[in-house]
Amino acid sequence: MAVTAFISYSHADSKHLDRLHKHMAQLLRDEVFETWSDHAIVAGSKLDNEVFAALRSSQVFIALISPDYLASNYCYDKEFEEAQKLEADGKLHIVPVIVEPCDWLNSPFSKLMALPKDGKPISEWTNENVAYLNIIQGLRAVATSTHTKTSSPLDERVAPEVGGRRLKIKQEFDIIQRRDFADEAFRFIREYFKTSCEELDQAEDLRARFENMSDNSFTCTVVNRGYKGGRDAHITVHNSKGSRHRFGDINYSWQSHGESNTSNGSVQVDADEYNMFLSLNEFMSHDKKRYDAKQVADALWLEFTKQAGIEYE
Repeated sequence: MAVTAFISYSHADSKHLDRLHKHMAQLLRDEVFETWSDHAIVAGSKLDNEVFAALRSSQVFIALISPDYLASNYCYDKEFEEAQKLEADGKLHIVPVIVEPCDWLNSPFSKLMALPKDGKPISEWTNENVAYLNIIQGLRAVATSTHTKTSSPLDERVAPEVGGRRLKIKQEFDIIQRRDFADEAFRFIREYFKTSCEELDQAEDLRARFENMSDNSFTCTVVNRGYKGGRDAHITVHNSKGSRHRFGDINYSWQSHGESNTSNGSVQVDADEYNMFLSLNEFMSHDKKRYDAKQVADALWLEFTKQAGIEYE
């Protein structure tokens, strides 16, 4: 089910709203998000009624932060104020998107994790498409987190609060739960790479291609034409599903259309007494840090693009 996002913005920043919608196209197509902005209000409607009804029925509040936004009595003093109340009640997740340099660090937004990375305004990025890619990746992670909070997660069974303290109940995870967890992680990683390739392909001197090999395998290629003769990188990712060549629950190789019996590393579903989590195991190395699907996708994508001479600030 798509996560409903309310987009709050100053009309002076309409160009940023339009650009965000274009970059969110794949999220909307994949039914990860559905969005609402005041463009949905028809003539003759009561503005406040429409706005607050939409806000209270949303799960995510995306604020496009700029000097105009902070100066707007309606955006800042009405929409954001109401959003903070809903967030305090656990009904809404607020995501600040910094579009222009402004004094947002001295506002309540400073307490929240902002996008793009490190709250660097979109207008200050050398290539704004890369900034929007970072935003889209962040929003995809928010959607995953929102679904986890609103569903019954497989990886953790948490009791209601008792005496103001939340209890965790020990449990064992069977093979079906672990398989479902791996399947869900693979689907997230696949969509992450698909969207990231589409975004990267828009950048000057870069070309990216995503290809589904099967329901449980995909491959990607990136070419950096900024190098003389080009510099390329490849990755193939397989959802092992109990294959006899099984290296891990999910395995990957740094080649195009790699076979399932070749691997440079793997992703393994592990668990303690309370939670399931992912471990990222590189060839001849065993990294037992805990990862979620977003962190695994980030790590693989950064290593993949680094091989083509592409790094993120």
